[in-house]
Amino acid sequence: MTSAIPGFFQGTEMPNSGWWEALWPDPTAVLSATGIKPGMEAIDVCCGDGWFTLPMARMARHVLAIDIDADPLEAARRRLTESGVTNCDFVAGDAYELSRLALRPADFIFMANAFHGVPDRPRLARAARATLSPGGRLAIVNWHQRPRETTIVLGEPRGPRTELRLSPEQTIAAAEAGGLRLAELVEVPPYHYGAVFERAE
Repeated sequence: MTSAIPGFFQGTEMPNSGWWEALWPDPTAVLSATGIKPGMEAIDVCCGDGWFTLPMARMARHVLAIDIDADPLEAARRRLTESGVTNCDFVAGDAYELSRLALRPADFIFMANAFHGVPDRPRLARAARATLSPGGRLAIVNWHQRPRETTIVLGEPRGPRTELRLSPEQTIAAAEAGGLRLAELVEVPPYHYGAVFERAE
């Protein structure tokens, strides 16, 4: 997909209504598997329509939801407002500017289904590193490097084109080039893995 929005990551596909819910019916479990804990200061990078933002806000002390595209960001705001959740701020901005957009250090930074489309991944990793609190972690949830025609959700192939998908090793190399080190690698069924990083001191 090509977008005219400056800074929009290429090769990403925003989910049409319904298929993220079918892919991940329990987003809280995904967040728990990748390291969020109650009371954390959290950031949802490339938050989209807030599918993960809402359960994140129910667990965290405070959440900053960031997206370059104002339309899904507004949908995320509505999702949380309708659920009565008030401990989240919404910012339209470039993820490369994460350390500037975040007003306080983060214990947990989460990014799902977007890292494959980042043009300069080490740069994004550096931005996350600069934003993390001591002991804080960045969780990147990526599609496994499987052919797109095999990742079926609601009867259709979903996710980025096959050639855009990153292996865990590629994700780790990009994050390490940005000053992070792997803390944990977890499976996120049915088609994803979660690479969890901390600051390399």
